Amino acid sequence: MDRTARPTPQQLLAQRRRARKSRRLSLLRRIGALVAVLAVPAIAAESAFEPQIAQAPATTVEPMGFETPGESFPGSAFYYLADTPPAIEVLAAPGEAAEVADLATPAQSIAGPAAAALVASGTGVDIMRAQECLTSAIYYEAASESAAGQSAVAQVVLNRVAHSAWPSTVCGVVFQGSARATGCQFSFTCDGSMARRPSRGGWERASRIARAALAGKVYEPVGLSTHYHTLAVSPYWAPSLARTTVIGAHVFYRWPGAAGERAAFAFRHFGGEPQPGRAAATTASGPDPVALAQATSLDSIAQAPASSAALPAASGTMPAAPSPMATPPSNDRLPAAGQVRSEYANSGRWIERP
Repeated sequence: MDRTARPTPQQLLAQRRRARKSRRLSLLRRIGALVAVLAVPAIAAESAFEPQIAQAPATTVEPMGFETPGESFPGSAFYYLADTPPAIEVLAAPGEAAEVADLATPAQSIAGPAAAALVASGTGVDIMRAQECLTSAIYYEAASESAAGQSAVAQVVLNRVAHSAWPSTVCGVVFQGSARATGCQFSFTCDGSMARRPSRGGWERASRIARAALAGKVYEPVGLSTHYHTLAVSPYWAPSLARTTVIGAHVFYRWPGAAGERAAFAFRHFGGEPQPGRAAATTASGPDPVALAQATSLDSIAQAPASSAALPAASGTMPAAPSPMATPPSNDRLPAAGQVRSEYANSGRWIERP
């Protein structure tokens, strides 16, 4: 090959193309290096002034009853609203202003003084039974209510325990009159409601409120109320008692006379809790709320007549059943329930002392 020969036009064109490509690549490398030099300080400066925002710790929110599948029914969210709704503004004619104002104004609580704290005492068996009975009352009477509605029911039960007209045990109050077709103190104890297995979440929620109430927590908005009923019923004794407040789906009442004064709530819990369950006797009756509403002294409370057995049972109405034992047992052995078959009467006992 002759190196001194002049290149052909095709060779010259290829050389120029290679030269342009080399210059282009060199220029791109320089531009890339320049961009990197300028960008790194800019990014560093921007991140240096970026504010540090503290993140709130994640919290676990327990769903309410109407948000839990299997524990709600159509309209159950109503019972989780605020206990005292705000007043509403209504336009009315001049002659109707007073009537509309009464309807628009929320009911004011006239519960009076708050109850004294009642703390469960006695043996471990007593406290366990008291908690089970109070949990049952809260669950079956107010499972769909808010925490305020359930606390109100618990307070009514404890107010009755402290009152001289009722048994001095939680289970005695809850299951009083439960063996009767009518006249039971709480309707769930005699209408078959307890055959329905409670939900785990609802029972645990009611149990927490029961434990707090038996540890001395007082729900003050119901004061010394001893009666209540749902909005769906109108018991015969309601006009004779003093209406205290409305919480959720329940209207609460207290006695207006001596039976409703603090002096009548002098009892304390000393244990002696009977076994949870329906009462065995069916003859005795509880106090008549109408008669006690007319009591003028503490002595007249003990002389008040019993309630009628023919009256229909309603949630929170007066019961009719004997008062359970008021003295604590001498040991932790469970008392006989009277329903154990004879062949199982000695179950759990030693055949011969070891």
